[in-house]
Amino acid sequence: RIDRELGGAGMSRVFVATEADLDRQVVIKVLPPDLAAGINTDRFRREIQLAARLQHPHIVPLLAAGAKGSLLYYTMPLITGENLRTRLTKKGELPVQEATKILREVADALSYAHEQGVVHRDIKPENIIMSGSHALVLDFGVSKALSSATSETPVEGPTLTSLGIALGTPAYMAPEQAAADPHVDARADIYALGIVGY
Repeated sequence: RIDRELGGAGMSRVFVATEADLDRQVVIKVLPPDLAAGINTDRFRREIQLAARLQHPHIVPLLAAGAKGSLLYYTMPLITGENLRTRLTKKGELPVQEATKILREVADALSYAHEQGVVHRDIKPENIIMSGSHALVLDFGVSKALSSATSETPVEGPTLTSLGIALGTPAYMAPEQAAADPHVDARADIYALGIVGY
């Protein structure tokens, strides 16, 4: 059951919903229809399932992915807190001790994910949520799922990857990711984390 819409989610629409069977609140991220049109839904679901296996204290897990008509979506638990961009906007530059703690926790999450073969591909302040005194990384595997699902789409015509369009946030992208290199690896996340730290 959709409860309300959250703002500030970039190209996705984000809703808070109640999962009726378990009576818990979740977040549903719905991809724009024009992006979803070029995506192989089964491939997207499989990639999200791989990312959903990540179990780490600094990673917000993905719960499910699916399609309803032309809309593609995925769900995750509702976490109370604010994203790092909001915190930086309110407070400005963070004290070194606080910044170091945040970077350490995100680096720990990245290290774990990389060991599992999952690259985030969109590390930025908006994808780091501050809950209590801890940093949690959102949207693990989503950029990879989008990239993979568009590169193997049986739809006629160009796909994002065949057009050389990079998925991610330009200000935080490693050069090889900005060039839409299909072999982007864990180093792109490390580069993006360095930009976040800066």
